[in-house]
Amino acid sequence: MKKIKLSDAEWKIMDRLWETPYLTIRQLTESLFEDTGWEKHTVITLLGRIEKKGALSYRQNGRAKEFYPLVSREDACGEETRSFLEKVYQGSLSMMVHSMVERESLSEQERQELIRILEKGEKKGG
Repeated sequence: MKKIKLSDAEWKIMDRLWETPYLTIRQLTESLFEDTGWEKHTVITLLGRIEKKGALSYRQNGRAKEFYPLVSREDACGEETRSFLEKVYQGSLSMMVHSMVERESLSEQERQELIRILEKGEKKGG
C-alpha cells in the first residue's frame, strides 16, 4: 500500500466516505457542518488535498462529483499506527503497550483481549 498521511481534518472527510461512499460536495458539507462548521470551500480544499495524496477519487454524475475512498480504513489506520509508533515510541510496540498498561488499569475483559491479540500475533509470526 502507498503510504498516505492524513491530517485530522482529512480523517474527518475520509471517515464520512468510508461510512458512505459516493457523496457529493454538498452532501459532505451538510454531514460535516454540525461537527466542524466547515463551509463548502473548506470541504473542496480538503477533497483536493486528499485526492492529490491518492486516497480518494470521484465519479461524475451529471454535474455533481461523487467522491469515494481509494484506500480502506484498515490500510489508513495501519499506516497511521506505524507512523505514530515510529514518532512516539521509536518503533517499539512493546514500549507503547507497556506505557499504556502502566497508565491505565485494565479490566479483565481488556486483559483477555490483549492476550487474544498477542496469541494471534504469535501464530502469524510462526
